[in-house]
Amino acid sequence: MLQTLEQSVSTFQAQSASKNSLEAQVGNTPLLRLEHIEKASGLAPGVALYGKAEWFNPSGSVKDRAALNIVRTAEWGGKLRRGMTLLDSTSGNMGIAYAMLGAARGYKVKLAVPSNASPERVAILKAYGADLELTDPLEGSDGALREARRLAEEHPDFFYADQYNNPANWQAHYHSTANEIWAQTKGEITHFVAGLGTSGTFVGTTRRLKELNSDIKTTSMQPDSPFNGIEGLKHMPTAIRPGIYDETVADAQTVVRTEDAYKMALLLARCEGLFVGISAAAAVTAAVEVARELEEGVVVTVLPDNGFKYLSEKFWNEK
Repeated sequence: MLQTLEQSVSTFQAQSASKNSLEAQVGNTPLLRLEHIEKASGLAPGVALYGKAEWFNPSGSVKDRAALNIVRTAEWGGKLRRGMTLLDSTSGNMGIAYAMLGAARGYKVKLAVPSNASPERVAILKAYGADLELTDPLEGSDGALREARRLAEEHPDFFYADQYNNPANWQAHYHSTANEIWAQTKGEITHFVAGLGTSGTFVGTTRRLKELNSDIKTTSMQPDSPFNGIEGLKHMPTAIRPGIYDETVADAQTVVRTEDAYKMALLLARCEGLFVGISAAAAVTAAVEVARELEEGVVVTVLPDNGFKYLSEKFWNEK
């Protein structure tokens, strides 16, 4: 049943003790027009390109939305209580969101993390007090996922958040991200593009946008190979398929090369003044590809985080 915008937002935003609470700051992120990228990419005058700046969330990424909804849903269902341990796998951002919420709400947090996660992400996780189980870097996020499943079996008293299979993940974006985009574009959005990691952002946002206007065209994006440098995204044909992933919601699919994402990250920093993460740059690369085919339209993508967790990447020092 189609929900009104007000009903959907209220579903996501449970009452907080105070409007100044940490949790109350999740969501309602800015939508930025990428005018210099429009010009540099030779887009038609009637095409507008926007990126949703998710680093404005309190832990610095889009994952705050899903983590908060997963935690709240578990609390409401009696599966998570103060003093318990929350367990999951992560490549970084989701773990940081869990660790932030765990510190604020009184939970211990244990995370399986690939050992090649950026040093900045690992340092942030440790600062929040998360207990890390580092996994084989060659196995990537799938190796961390397998380790989290093993730990869940070994510790049945833990709450296993299971972000790849938890519907509260995509529902967070259905109830918040999509409605914000709709309101911020005054319902004029014509195309939506987002990357696939757990797939929660793309699936949830797309499902709601299609309810609001079935003519909106949606494109999912993933790396072009299993061996890539775009942290947080999955090459779906070779990865463990997330249970929440629904490829049928996409009107089109595209791939992005790591090298192109790196180039776009530098372009965004130097032409737009936006210092974004690699997956955000990949999302803009894919959005530009979609926008180039249009004479008019409003293309929106999600910028999952900024670049401060990737400062150790050597490409930032390129001339």
